[in-house]
Amino acid sequence: MNEKSNSKQYDLEERTAEFGRRCREFVKKLPKTTGNFEDGKQLVRSSGSRAANYIEANEALSKKDFAHRIKICRKETKESCLWLRLCDTGDNEELDKERGELIQEATELRKIFTSILNKSI
Repeated sequence: MNEKSNSKQYDLEERTAEFGRRCREFVKKLPKTTGNFEDGKQLVRSSGSRAANYIEANEALSKKDFAHRIKICRKETKESCLWLRLCDTGDNEELDKERGELIQEATELRKIFTSILNKSI
């Protein structure tokens, strides 16, 4: 299957970085509440951490180091889902839709990291 006929990205470094960027854009649009401020900060951290740890996994010094980094990626992905669910969209349908798309992407990434981990052990 060539790249043009498949809409999914398979460059995980780019895909994880893009997810982090999209989460940052999402947080900027949220209503300015104390809860969103705190949950948004956590979302920004977990989404960026996943991208950084995936880059580090690709530069791992051993199989054990690689597996450890992938486990962190998976953990940060689960955390991102939690923070996304906790963000208050203020009944904004457009933000609700965007959040759903981000949760879907996080879920797909978690499954990918789980598969990578299972194949690397």
